[in-house]
Amino acid sequence: MRAARVAASHGARVALAEEHQVGGTCVIRGCVPKKLLVYGAHFAEDLLDARRFGWEIAASRFDWITLRDNVLAEVARLNGIYTQTLTNHNVQVLLGRAVVTGPHTVRLGEKSITADHILVATGAHPQIPDVPGCEFGWTSNEAFHLMSLPKRMVILGGGYIANEFAGIFNELGVEVTISNRSNHILRHYDEQIRDRLFQISLSKGIQFRFNETLQSIEKGADDSMTLHFAATGAINCDAVMFATGRIPNTRTLGLESANVLLDEASAIKVDKDNRSSCPSIYAVGDVTNRIQLTPVAIREGQSFADSVFGNKPTRVDYHLIPSAVFSHPPLAGVGLTESQARNQLGSVKVYVSDFRPMKNVLANRDERALYKLIVDADNDVVVGVHMIGPDAPEILQMAAVAVRAKLTKSQFDACVAIHPTMAEELVLLK
Repeated sequence: MRAARVAASHGARVALAEEHQVGGTCVIRGCVPKKLLVYGAHFAEDLLDARRFGWEIAASRFDWITLRDNVLAEVARLNGIYTQTLTNHNVQVLLGRAVVTGPHTVRLGEKSITADHILVATGAHPQIPDVPGCEFGWTSNEAFHLMSLPKRMVILGGGYIANEFAGIFNELGVEVTISNRSNHILRHYDEQIRDRLFQISLSKGIQFRFNETLQSIEKGADDSMTLHFAATGAINCDAVMFATGRIPNTRTLGLESANVLLDEASAIKVDKDNRSSCPSIYAVGDVTNRIQLTPVAIREGQSFADSVFGNKPTRVDYHLIPSAVFSHPPLAGVGLTESQARNQLGSVKVYVSDFRPMKNVLANRDERALYKLIVDADNDVVVGVHMIGPDAPEILQMAAVAVRAKLTKSQFDACVAIHPTMAEELVLLK
């Protein structure tokens, strides 16, 4: 999307081939509809908490079909907006699957199209374990289209997709179990932060099985399922969701016809300018398996268009990229974790605030937030910020600016706090 629009604004003649809906994983089957489900699910807690604030709530009832259909309608609306945006920038949208047939040609059905440059931005798809009965499970793609909510479900995986959907379905009344091959969740995040999410998830009723390997899935006559694991035996459930990673969409794209090289994960190998082993073919986003985040893909698309068509050579800076998990509660981080800082810097100072947000206090909810600043002891520079609690991603966005600017702990301290807020804890840490 970004590459097509910006390239066209630079004067390039651009066509975009799309086999499904315009908008990509994020808009159609990822970040956007997922965040809307997160909002919907959180009302389960908000309605309970409202009573402590004086609101008498009549018996509430949740209807999955209403939430599902409203989310899908918003996705359809965004698809129309994105398509119109491309049209307004004179980008020709070609509906159909494009296959590379050479360094400068692609085929859509019976039609062959030539171009000076080809950009592959086909994203990735969910990985499904190759075990007997795997066809009975589904992935995040299908989660937005369920006809009804299961009573019991098992989610395989320990990353952000697994934890986000575990939080969503748990809030909506589903009995959720997360099963993971390793002994922890969210391995790229600060250990103390991810452990806090684990403890809170347990308190909310989400169950966990670690160091597990799925062997097979059996489906019963009543549509219930039995999952057989190597170490801890079987689990009975009504639905299985795979959140076990994503694979770049390179299969059957015809890339071999242009001698485009792939890595061991089937991702397109590219240089710092997004160019593949074929000089006329570039790739950006999840199909390159660098950092699978929407804003990163957007930056890569912008960089490609500016460099190739705008006479403004640019490269994406992959250093200090903030990220978030929209779990219940959400968490976010940027920069070095505590363990990374100790390994890389040696001498570090860690500042922590472990507190109950004001809203949780009056709501009589025990859930606590946790904020961390990681500081290089040699120069007082803040090298990492990590947090879990309400609105953590919103707060972390601006904290990420401070980390990129290499602000010091004393500069954080010199900033007057906005009171009463949760974010003020970042400038009050002792």
